[in-house]
Amino acid sequence: MKIIFAIALLSTAFVSGQTPVPGIARTADGKPDFTGTYEWPKYLPGAERGRSSATIFDRKNFTPLKPGGEPFLEPRTGVSRHDEPRDFCMPAGFPAAMLSANAMQFFQTKTHMVIVHEFQRMTRIIPLDGRPHREGLEPMFYGDPVGHWEGDTLVIETTNFKRWALDDNFYTNPKEFRMHSDALRTVERIRFKDKDAISYTLTIDDPKIFTAPWSQEFEIKARPDWDKVGLFEYECQENNRCPGGKCEGN
Repeated sequence: MKIIFAIALLSTAFVSGQTPVPGIARTADGKPDFTGTYEWPKYLPGAERGRSSATIFDRKNFTPLKPGGEPFLEPRTGVSRHDEPRDFCMPAGFPAAMLSANAMQFFQTKTHMVIVHEFQRMTRIIPLDGRPHREGLEPMFYGDPVGHWEGDTLVIETTNFKRWALDDNFYTNPKEFRMHSDALRTVERIRFKDKDAISYTLTIDDPKIFTAPWSQEFEIKARPDWDKVGLFEYECQENNRCPGGKCEGN
């Protein structure tokens, strides 16, 4: 059995062009097992960093805006529901919620990956069998994800988004509220760098905004020391600063 398992790993590495990472957890069928507790995606050395506690995208990775793509950048309007819809308990959406500065947990089975983020209790249930995207759905804050394996890399493609915030850049530059369009498609590539860290590469493909797709790599650190405590409950309505749309301080 051990010999067969080793051959399967070598075969996977040959097909994908990857060298298997030693010491990582694997499932019974030889796939990397990402189950565990993690920090949020963080910058690699040399990336542009904003003042927000969450992660924002480095502008140097952007491809040029298409003519008419300027709505990607919107200044604050003074309308709270636009400027910070999370004050109204609206979802952060994807990818913004994934980049928020809170812990997250991965739960992996043979057929699905479930990612639960402490921030707003964002939960994504991702089938891993490469099935097509569902049809006839309303556009969603978190889109419709489907996953497949390329060697030891988990690839997640997500479509069917509603127009929403891309990241938290507006806390860094109030003149640039980055809004993706309803044509957004994201591709996440998740692989172990070593037993304690994951490479997380996120590709943004928004043909209404950008002339071509662009990508940024982040690092996700494993935090097994957080397993015992787990995720804290995040109940927005209990701490809502804008009940009935009337925000304190506005």
